[in-house]
Amino acid sequence: MANKMKEPLIHISRRSVLPWYQSWGIRAGAVILSLGVCALVTMLTTGENPFSVFGAIYDASFSTQRRTWVLFQNIAMLLSVSLAVVPAFRMRFWNLGGEGQMLAGGLASTACMICLRDVLPNAVLIPVIVVCSIAAGAIWGMIPALFKAKWGTNETLFTLMMNYIAIQLVSFFIIVWEMPKGAGQIGIINQNTEIGWLPAIGGQKYLLNIIVVAVLTAAMYVYMNYSKQGYEISVVGESVRTARYVGIKVERVIVRTMIISGALCGLTGMLLVSGTDHTLTTTITGGRGFTAVLVAWMAKFNPVWMILTSFLLVFLDKGAGDITTKFGLNRSFSDILTGIILFFIIGSEFFINYRISFRHSAKKGETDHV
Repeated sequence: MANKMKEPLIHISRRSVLPWYQSWGIRAGAVILSLGVCALVTMLTTGENPFSVFGAIYDASFSTQRRTWVLFQNIAMLLSVSLAVVPAFRMRFWNLGGEGQMLAGGLASTACMICLRDVLPNAVLIPVIVVCSIAAGAIWGMIPALFKAKWGTNETLFTLMMNYIAIQLVSFFIIVWEMPKGAGQIGIINQNTEIGWLPAIGGQKYLLNIIVVAVLTAAMYVYMNYSKQGYEISVVGESVRTARYVGIKVERVIVRTMIISGALCGLTGMLLVSGTDHTLTTTITGGRGFTAVLVAWMAKFNPVWMILTSFLLVFLDKGAGDITTKFGLNRSFSDILTGIILFFIIGSEFFINYRISFRHSAKKGETDHV
């Protein structure tokens, strides 16, 4: 009796590229489903009305004008560093050093604000701060790129270690510039004179940062999709061997791309120090360098869609923090809700990229598709 190959009950196959509206429809469905699960978890574990919890998450960002401005500012800063890592990620250079590159830019900004405040007028000092911060971030990004290009070092470990070096440098200079002495912190820099502070547009200190990041988003989209350098980055990311075959100098592309990535991170550090916080701490980056990895990946390295993913993560984080105080819940509960939502969003990528087919029991050879 001949053995016949039995058709599997479930067959997983890779989809062709879905239209953008279908892929985002799947993501929207995942968000709605995750909210339902969050509501169920909330009722079962805390007894709170889930709609009250969701309302509190919304109010954390939009209940007052100030909260809304803070939301947009946080979105802009996360989006800025996310834009910075996109060129490197497109090239398959896993730059996890966004934190250190931002700290390098913030340190350069702080040094200019403190050391040059009595030397240069504000109109000259601000451009100097911008240039120095960009240069510091670019140098911090160039170092691991040079080692990768020349000796093939592991960029993931290298950029991570550079983060810790940057943290220690910032810690050292905080002690050097601490005010008052023995405080262990710098405090507000030039609080009386506001020398080196970026100007507030329309009375809103966050507006300039938001405008700058909006311009960077448009510029990065054009750069990655319509420039020769963006094409070279994509080719190197697809295949180093192919890039060499068509005459692309891979080592030069690696170094150039990481200079750009580091420079944008340095600019983000400057926007934090000179634009909003007006001080420097080892935690000023707020973990954005690592969150940017998730933002970029969820948006498939598309600068425009990264606006939405940045909004989602910042909105959830602010809401999670607010419900812990409003309802007297443990911070871990808010993290659970955030984790559920992110789990569904990340899991939806599977259904965007793959099709699940089930063996049909009624008619031979027919299958149902999901």
